[in-house]
Amino acid sequence: MTVSITVEGLEVVFDRFRALKGVSLELREGESYGLVGESGSGKSTLLRAITGLAPASSGTITVNGKTLGKTRDKAFYREVQMVFQDPYGSLHPRQTVDRLLQEPLAIHGIAEGEKRIERALDEVGLGKGFRFRYAHQLSGGQRQRVAIARALILEPSILLLDEPTSALDASVQAEVLNLLEEVRRRRKLTFLMVSHDLAIITHMCERLMVMQNGEAVETLTASQLIGHRVSEDYTRNLLRASEGFVRV
Repeated sequence: MTVSITVEGLEVVFDRFRALKGVSLELREGESYGLVGESGSGKSTLLRAITGLAPASSGTITVNGKTLGKTRDKAFYREVQMVFQDPYGSLHPRQTVDRLLQEPLAIHGIAEGEKRIERALDEVGLGKGFRFRYAHQLSGGQRQRVAIARALILEPSILLLDEPTSALDASVQAEVLNLLEEVRRRRKLTFLMVSHDLAIITHMCERLMVMQNGEAVETLTASQLIGHRVSEDYTRNLLRASEGFVRV
């Protein structure tokens, strides 16, 4: 078994507030792994710590066999990309889709930009017709598809997904989730996915970690969660709060 991400004893502190308290997890290559919990439980902070956007005060993060320091180099971002929650906030409103996709290629000095842009747009179901549109001309679902295309264009092996569909309508959510699942299968990607929606996590992920107040409460398989075979009261309360939780 090849491991893509290992986090051990990770602590993140903001102005004396411990956002993460000794969190550990192991993510296997090609796996889709979920993080669930209430707002403020530390799910997004964990993703941000992996990408270097949140400062780790102690603990270690290892990605594809390399233990990370305080900063992330270009090689890291070739391997790991993040898709954010808000497709409205994550795209520059004054740049065309073409420019948004050209930027990461230029930063990393990657040639064959034309081919990569066309392939990325085709892969997310948009096509050439969207290349020279601006973000404000796109629907929420189309913007999130552009954000996914931008993450894929560097051909990473790992995608970090921070509530990637929570800002979208339910019908569009399903389309984007199906797209992500298809892309993961085709590219053999590893996903680490944050969601407050247990039905989404059990649909998308094989294993998951439940978080509360910056700590790991328990680690489960999706089938254990669906079958309510859980150990902790906090997880039981999450299940009760998820009225209409889909049993697959």
